Amino acid sequence: MFLALHLIEKDAMAELDTSGGSHKKGPGVKKSKKLSTRVDLTPMCDLGFLLITFFIFTTTMSRPTAMRLILPKDVDDIHKQQEPEGSVITLMPGKNNQIYYYEGADPSKLKPANFASIRDIILDKKRRTDTSWFEVVLKPTQDASYRNAVDIIDEMTIDAVKHYAFVDITPYEYQFIQKTEQANGIH
Repeated sequence: MFLALHLIEKDAMAELDTSGGSHKKGPGVKKSKKLSTRVDLTPMCDLGFLLITFFIFTTTMSRPTAMRLILPKDVDDIHKQQEPEGSVITLMPGKNNQIYYYEGADPSKLKPANFASIRDIILDKKRRTDTSWFEVVLKPTQDASYRNAVDIIDEMTIDAVKHYAFVDITPYEYQFIQKTEQANGIH
């Protein structure tokens, strides 16, 4: 047993502290020496770093997510590449849950609507237009609420509109909206 204790004492992983003395509790009763153990935790650091390294190298890194980008096909004839002007409808949410729209590129043909009827307007335009060219341009005014913008995006999803974009409204278009609101008594 002395040899085993001697080997443990020399080992770097654990030591036995033999500095404790003998105590007497009473006359004639001898208590044996108490040996306290002290464990050296230095090798545990090495093991910890090995485990950390193992888990870092075996963990699957998250793959970067990218948005799918659909580019137009390359066409030799420039006239075939341009979309027909009548395939675009522009929606402009405004004050008091009103929405204004026009078809094509002429904002002077602005028409007022509300969110209850806009689905029928979009689906009618989509039905009358080639689906490969159909596009909705969304131009919220500064008077529109955040909820109106979210509702119009939801409408694009409900109506299965594949091509839509948010664009800043021009001052020219905003003037038409203001004139339409004044004519309809919307403040």
